[in-house]
Amino acid sequence: MKKNRLTLIITITLAIIALFFIYTTTKSTIPKAIKDFAIQDTSLVTKVFLTDKSNNKVILEKKALGKWSVNNKYTASNGMITVLLKTIMMLEVKSPVARSARNNVIKRLASSSVKIEIYQTVYRIDFRGIKLFSHEKLVKTYYVGGATMDNMGTFMLIEDSDEPFIMHIPGFRGFLNSRYSTLENDWRDHTLFNIDIPNIKSVKLEFPSGTENSYEIVNTGDAHFTLTALSPKMQITDYDTLRLYDFLSTFRDIKYELIITDTKLHNKDSIVATIPFHILTVTDMSGKKTTIKTYHKKATDEQTEPDGSISPYDLDRLYALFNDGKDFALIQFYVFDNVLRPLPYFIKTTEATRKTVK
Repeated sequence: MKKNRLTLIITITLAIIALFFIYTTTKSTIPKAIKDFAIQDTSLVTKVFLTDKSNNKVILEKKALGKWSVNNKYTASNGMITVLLKTIMMLEVKSPVARSARNNVIKRLASSSVKIEIYQTVYRIDFRGIKLFSHEKLVKTYYVGGATMDNMGTFMLIEDSDEPFIMHIPGFRGFLNSRYSTLENDWRDHTLFNIDIPNIKSVKLEFPSGTENSYEIVNTGDAHFTLTALSPKMQITDYDTLRLYDFLSTFRDIKYELIITDTKLHNKDSIVATIPFHILTVTDMSGKKTTIKTYHKKATDEQTEPDGSISPYDLDRLYALFNDGKDFALIQFYVFDNVLRPLPYFIKTTEATRKTVK
């Protein structure tokens, strides 16, 4: 009786062990290392390096909490960085690539993928909450390919692996490769002005083709400002204070639409050789100057002026030149109208008091 009981116990134990191995083997025969794409704690990510087969390269570096740089030249867009960090944290394997397609997928990854390297802060000693001797370490490298036929997944491959996977983010319908851009301008913050009124030292707005509209606003301290017409140079003493403060408050958030990379298509050289529409110069209390020159953009569609005539210029957008002439961009009237006000906008009456400035 005891012998039969022992035999039964051994049989049940062996059956449980066998079922366990069958289950785990059936569930996944793929080693975790070659399908482990995600980064669990993105708060420790310090740097991301992206490069493609055309030798485009982007280095995104964390400078402070919520502040990243692009190629150590520009401020990075917080929105873009947030999307990237969420992507590398939430990545999951949707399925392995079918054996029949595996070789073709690997060839495409070898010829047209984006390589991403992710660096994190790690500690040489990390034991029960004690963390000592931090340093930066490369923790993940993989290749990002194109989208699947249904656009619901993205082909990816861990470095030193020959097993590609279809990756996705659960709950997200779409492909992910657009989030791994290697183009510098895609990562740049579009902010041109982000300055509060007390930090504005002066604003100078010139209308080269209509100098009677040009002026300069200067901060004289204690929330007081002077308004000076530039042609002829005269101080305006009877101006609308509320309008002036509303104008200055707009500089808290002014962004361009996009950087133009194909400058030949947009005839940049010819355009910047013409007389600017506006020249806007803003100086902050530290003495830093930001100058933007705007230029008319030819209308691409028929747009009519208020009087019904066909406008020769785009009524929605302008060209803008800034960053010492290095950047050529599109800006929207909708955004910039509030910081391109002509002088009469501020004057209370047509008989405004003026004082000659020597």
